[in-house]
Amino acid sequence: MMDEQKGKQSVSKIGAIMLVMLGLAAAYSVIQPRGFAQSNTDEVASFRTMSTAKIKGSEQVPRISVMQFIRNIGKNTGIYKMIHTETAEERAAAEAAAAAIHAAPDPFANTVVPGWQRLIMLAIGFLIVYLGAAKGFEPLLLIPIGFGTILVNVPGAGMGAGPDGMLYIIYNAGVGNEFFPMLIFMGIGALTDFGPLIANPKTALLGGAAQLGVFATLFGVALFNLVPGVDYNMFHACAIAIIGGADGPTSIYVAGKLAPGMMAVIAVAAYSYMALVPMIQPPFMKLLTTKQERVIKMPQLRPVSKTEKTLFPLLLLILTILLLPPAAPLIGMLAFGNFVKECGVVERLSKTMANELMNIVSILLSLGVGSQMTPEKIINGNSFGIIVLGLVAFCVATMGGLLMAKLMNLFLPKDKKINPLIGSAGVSAVPMAARVANKVGMEYDPSNFLLMNAMGPNVAGVIGTAIAAGVFIATYGS
Repeated sequence: MMDEQKGKQSVSKIGAIMLVMLGLAAAYSVIQPRGFAQSNTDEVASFRTMSTAKIKGSEQVPRISVMQFIRNIGKNTGIYKMIHTETAEERAAAEAAAAAIHAAPDPFANTVVPGWQRLIMLAIGFLIVYLGAAKGFEPLLLIPIGFGTILVNVPGAGMGAGPDGMLYIIYNAGVGNEFFPMLIFMGIGALTDFGPLIANPKTALLGGAAQLGVFATLFGVALFNLVPGVDYNMFHACAIAIIGGADGPTSIYVAGKLAPGMMAVIAVAAYSYMALVPMIQPPFMKLLTTKQERVIKMPQLRPVSKTEKTLFPLLLLILTILLLPPAAPLIGMLAFGNFVKECGVVERLSKTMANELMNIVSILLSLGVGSQMTPEKIINGNSFGIIVLGLVAFCVATMGGLLMAKLMNLFLPKDKKINPLIGSAGVSAVPMAARVANKVGMEYDPSNFLLMNAMGPNVAGVIGTAIAAGVFIATYGS
């Protein structure tokens, strides 16, 4: 017990040191006006000027009312697109909107980086490797991300420089163009068992409630614009908010669609919080539940037939096609991988997706994410704000799932109560969040196995975050 406590204290100290280093560097970068500033006469958002200051880069972002939001969603359903013939004007407007997003200037271009900032990033890279290798925090993610961070910041090595740097090639080949996230979703589908969700459909509400962190973060982004040196528009807000789902591939996908210039730090934040689930979630789980609630035993799930498991991904895909096609790339690849697994006639493909292909793509994707951990992209006000907002989004998502479980228990009979701990698994970190819920439950009752029950909201969270991404893209990306 003492060794475990010392280990937790050590990890906490390391995390605190990392945040302090980034905070000091970010504070310095805010004091030194650069990055997003366009001229010395630009008005900076503050509490004094909040009624008049404009967020730079937001001039072309449409103002979306509630009715416009509903109309945009309606016009992006598959049903509407099947019965409506797109006009040349509508096609041209959609192409122009997409081009405007991707034509945004790189805010980090031509930024002069002091040598001491590279030293900080090298130290952070080694800390990330240490957390993965020595402390066991998602080593499959953190070790390659840490090495990518180290290698890209080696002075004179040029591994992140185009057009021939290895890390530059990896990033542009599959991270920046959304290719690797799609393959990851296919692998996740081949690894995922939707049986717990099918057996207990009401746990889907917990996965939906966890998306509260995604949407609540939109308001947090607006508040951060009052900080000097920080400028976010609505496209940035949508991409940052997805971090709350604890889903790295989805975060990369949305950032690529709406905020390509901020994809690097958004990806790093999303994967970092995925890896730190065992540290972030337990305090909220213990704060928002009572000891009596933590020892609630849930009944064993009913057996789910092969037919149900095989039809589920097909029905999920059909609903996505009819109601929210912008989410179809993510959910479609998830459904494809899961169908290949459950149909049972292409076992070789299923094993390849879940093992060899998944491992290869995970290595490349993590190295590509680490390659973006450069000082000009990380040590500045906007990037530090993303890291803070991503943490807030993740915490709110965890609390949303926990509180929804408590709310549901008010209406459920005594013998069918939900252990609120499984509500924290509503985020998309599969199966990490489910394992954490099971571990915390067993701390209070070693015979209380919550893992399979927690997998229901966990896989629902994957679907929920993909739907949230589709809503954002349908609203603004179109």
